[in-house]
Amino acid sequence: MAERKRLNALETALFNEEQERAFYLKQAERTRNELGKAMFKQIADEELEHYERLMELQEKWKKDEKWPETVPLTVKGTKVKDVLRGMIDSVEKMAPGDDDDLKALQEAIAFEANGATYYARLRDQVSDPKEKAFFNLLADMEHEHYVSLKDTEELMRDPASWFRVKERHTLDG
Repeated sequence: MAERKRLNALETALFNEEQERAFYLKQAERTRNELGKAMFKQIADEELEHYERLMELQEKWKKDEKWPETVPLTVKGTKVKDVLRGMIDSVEKMAPGDDDDLKALQEAIAFEANGATYYARLRDQVSDPKEKAFFNLLADMEHEHYVSLKDTEELMRDPASWFRVKERHTLDG
């Protein structure tokens, strides 16, 4: 991938992470559902970390006036699954999700799917192993956000079926 194209991709990624974080914070503030609030807040925090790592990378690029030879950046693992697991026991006592929550989840799911695809495409366009690993990590985290948000959407749409599948209860006859 050419240097200028890399910088453009990095600037796009920074913009997307910033927009997504703002969206998640707004949704965390808006929703009355505790699970939605916790999920949106956790993802907002993780998007901020993605933004900070990408900003470090951009600063190195601008300082050296070229894409860094190495990408020694790391990103903490996502804790999104932990949010869902940690709230399972109290889901029945929570305020129910509403149509706005479902709409926000669907928008977030689309963000994360696009983000995972975007970072995977960047990963596939570079040859440096550390650069590949960095973009792969971001793609994997965006995918995990996607999966967790889909899980949350299913829980809000049909809690009884969600619990039956997740708890692996069987019907005895």
